[in-house]
Amino acid sequence: MISATVLEPKTAADAQPAPRLWTPGGFRDDEWTHAESGDALSGNGRFILPLAAVLALNPDARKSARERLGVLLQPGDKLDAIAGILDDLSLVALAFPAFNDGRSFSKAELLRSRHGFAGPIRATGQVLVDQLPHMLRLGFDEFEVSHPVLIRRLESGNAGGLGLYYQPTTSQAEKPGAYSWRRTR
Repeated sequence: MISATVLEPKTAADAQPAPRLWTPGGFRDDEWTHAESGDALSGNGRFILPLAAVLALNPDARKSARERLGVLLQPGDKLDAIAGILDDLSLVALAFPAFNDGRSFSKAELLRSRHGFAGPIRATGQVLVDQLPHMLRLGFDEFEVSHPVLIRRLESGNAGGLGLYYQPTTSQAEKPGAYSWRRTR
């Protein structure tokens, strides 16, 4: 006989906390709002739109809204889709919908090294304790944090990470001692 487990509906206490914005300078208020379409730009504020909504904007409207416009790329979205319009964007948000999907790590590094994007790169979604130091090294500088353990750790001033790395990244590292391939923060 097969038995079925009945799942109870989630309560408000079971829900993930609302994301908080963290930068290497600490937690701060988030001036950006996620929106679904370019219609949001008719109001006041700064908006992060999905890739399709940004691409659907009139180029003149995109340029005039530059200081108020950010794009959200999902892991499957091609970075080349925004390569030609990076000057029209103030922020690029890269989604981490699942902890085991690391495609956005590569996008952050490519935005900095290949495309020379100097604006903020934000991580959204499943930003976890072990991933944060790697995200910082690859060029992320803003994080929408909702994981309770990471929030507690960041509130205590502990961003984690190791002091010794073997691979270079977008941030320059000192070369200690006689081994040129060892790098420190």
